[in-house]
Amino acid sequence: MLTKILFVGDIVGEPGRRAVQHLLPAIVERHGIDFVIANGENAAGGSGINVALARKFFDLGIHVITLGDHCFRRTEITALMETEPNILRPANFPEEAAGRGWTIVRRDGLPAVAVINLLGRIFMDPAECPFHAATSALYSITGEAKVIIVDFHAEATSEKVAAARYLDGKVSAVIGTHTHVPTADETIFPGGTAFICDVGMTGPHESIIGRKIEAVLKKLTTQMPAPFDVAEGDVRLNAVIITVDSDTGRAQGIERLCVKMP
Repeated sequence: MLTKILFVGDIVGEPGRRAVQHLLPAIVERHGIDFVIANGENAAGGSGINVALARKFFDLGIHVITLGDHCFRRTEITALMETEPNILRPANFPEEAAGRGWTIVRRDGLPAVAVINLLGRIFMDPAECPFHAATSALYSITGEAKVIIVDFHAEATSEKVAAARYLDGKVSAVIGTHTHVPTADETIFPGGTAFICDVGMTGPHESIIGRKIEAVLKKLTTQMPAPFDVAEGDVRLNAVIITVDSDTGRAQGIERLCVKMP
């Protein structure tokens, strides 16, 4: 049996949320999607996520929300993360951190899908080893799900490739997030693990990775403080569709998707 999973790239601010609301239902229907995963790291004003937005994403048909280095930026989300298993913080955060780093989703008539959230360490804030955290999560998942999707939220492409090579044959896909720029390196490794360095962002592309151009240029050219407000123009939804053989857990395909708001 083949399972189709849509992974939506980092949702940035109100434009990104609008894109999900208007575009997601048609994408799911057109491509016969079984499960939807989305990175909600930047959903609230471009940094973090709040309770109302998390619940709205679930209502829109997103089954699992992954996060990253900004996951606790909005402190109110902490309580929800303690009770809602399908909103994930990185699994390589300390054990004492609120929430959890992996989950298993079961839908009637469909294979179980496990999702693991990991954070890179190169050019990022300190975190525990993502490789060891992945191994620990996989030990807990053993026997519960063949289809396993990893969101590797990281800056360095080398680290993302290394994680995918390390997990090749152990998971169905390693999907890179965080840099907001879609890469053209989608592939399936010999062990059956689909990979892409970065799925890109869902939000305003008339911007500098989602922020207003003028403010970012001011900061970079003057070193003076400037508010990095979310931009507004050229809104697109970036995603990948991963097709997995649910009997073996091996990926059969990975396809980039970019849909512009009308």
